Amino acid sequence: MALAFDEFGRPFIILREQDKKTRLRGLDAQKANIAAAKAVARILRTSLGPKGMDKMLQSPDGDVTITNDGATILEQMDVDNQIAKLMVELSRSQDYEIGDGTTGVVVMAGALLEQAEKLLERGIHPIRVAEGYEMASRIAFEHLERISQKFEFSADNIEPLVQTCMTTLSSKFVNRCKRALAEIAVKAVLAVADLERKDVNLDLIKVEGKVGGKLEDTELIYGVVVDKDMSHPQMPKRIEDAKIAILTCPFEPPKPKTKHKVDIDTVEKFQTLREQEQKYFDEMVQKCKDVGATLVICQWGFDDEANHLLMHRNLPAVRWVGGVELELIAIATGGRIVPRFQELSLEKLGKAGLVREKSFGTTKDRMLYIEQCANSRAVTIFIRGGNKMMIEETKRSLHDALCVARNLIRNNSIVYGGGSAEISCSIAVETAADRHPGVEQYAIRSFADALDAVPLALAENSGLPPIDTLTAVKAQQVKESNPHCGIDCNDVGTNDMKEQNVFETLIGKQQQMLLATQVVKMILKIDDVISPSEY
Repeated sequence: MALAFDEFGRPFIILREQDKKTRLRGLDAQKANIAAAKAVARILRTSLGPKGMDKMLQSPDGDVTITNDGATILEQMDVDNQIAKLMVELSRSQDYEIGDGTTGVVVMAGALLEQAEKLLERGIHPIRVAEGYEMASRIAFEHLERISQKFEFSADNIEPLVQTCMTTLSSKFVNRCKRALAEIAVKAVLAVADLERKDVNLDLIKVEGKVGGKLEDTELIYGVVVDKDMSHPQMPKRIEDAKIAILTCPFEPPKPKTKHKVDIDTVEKFQTLREQEQKYFDEMVQKCKDVGATLVICQWGFDDEANHLLMHRNLPAVRWVGGVELELIAIATGGRIVPRFQELSLEKLGKAGLVREKSFGTTKDRMLYIEQCANSRAVTIFIRGGNKMMIEETKRSLHDALCVARNLIRNNSIVYGGGSAEISCSIAVETAADRHPGVEQYAIRSFADALDAVPLALAENSGLPPIDTLTAVKAQQVKESNPHCGIDCNDVGTNDMKEQNVFETLIGKQQQMLLATQVVKMILKIDDVISPSEY
């Protein structure tokens, strides 16, 4: 450390960076990294499965989030360690790609690292461990293909899709009405799905929430719900066969872009100005009426004068509607968004069978429902709940269910849940390990042991004796060569997940294994950690 002066005579301190840098090498670095990743996995372990616990996270500004969703927990957690950040990235990529299984993928990566630590202590080189893991993940990947089953569904027979969404929702806070929510999610996805191309655009599904009512009041609306009301209290609250003009131009007199000043020195001039303004408004409203619009939805506000005129001319209007909502309304009603009054024409109007305003409870909360649209490819899921946190958590749970339904439409293969797929893969990988000579054999066996972490966590969270339960199920799978035996978390009395209707998507499971293995390989290859000084 040295003291120096700048040209103005102000003192400043020069620190020597190199002295203060901390450095971890070799096995120490790997152990520190593994410990960090295990710590993150341990947090999420207890929230796995139908009996998993929720986490309560408080943000710096006092907002409280209660959630069971792995990706959300890690997003909200303030993680400093770089390796722990990798785990956060891992669950985020699972969330983006699949939408479900975000907790399982982190638990899996933590278990793989725990097993790797034992191998490193035995003196096996980390690269060999990583290669062994890579081989094992390929074996598990192919084995999942073999034990998966095709799931036939059609627009009329949605039961298979509903069952799979129920499995996703059963581990969430909303599991008491999972049947109703699963049906809503499936119907919403099928409404916007393109079954020929096997593609689903989830942007067309709007999830809106309002505090009040109970969770069972959640409904699916084939149309758009906007959190706005009519601009004038005396406008009609219900419009049938509405022709909607969707405008992005304001109902006010044009303003020059340059700075301007109007000098008014006589009453006559003021009168002329006022009449001119009124003429502008008259023309605007008249244009909307001439085209045949029976409802105006505008992105901007209106002058009071315009509002009054619209009321007089019997033209209901809604103001301050956001851009995203405007787009959804345009998609749903088959209308065009019009940027100038001059461009209004009949073919640019959207059509809806019914537009109604609905008020909630004793409060003044009102929302606008646009239903029976010309193009029902935009739908809204409207959630009710006791408090804001519950609605937010329901939104996250529904997002998972929507993603699962989308994945099934893309690829309709499923594997059975309850840890049965992991146990089956574990047995397959264990058997395959004997065929590999060399040190990788140890790593492949460790991979098989790590796969047991998910069923173990499931059993532990359900209050069952973990090791006894796991060994019993594993023995049953080997004896009956039945890959559908899993952990009976809900105490139904059977281990057969086929009977319990517990399904997961095949691509979700495969993605979990691949992502977890990739991250673990990356962590194992780091042998030198240089951290900056604490200053």
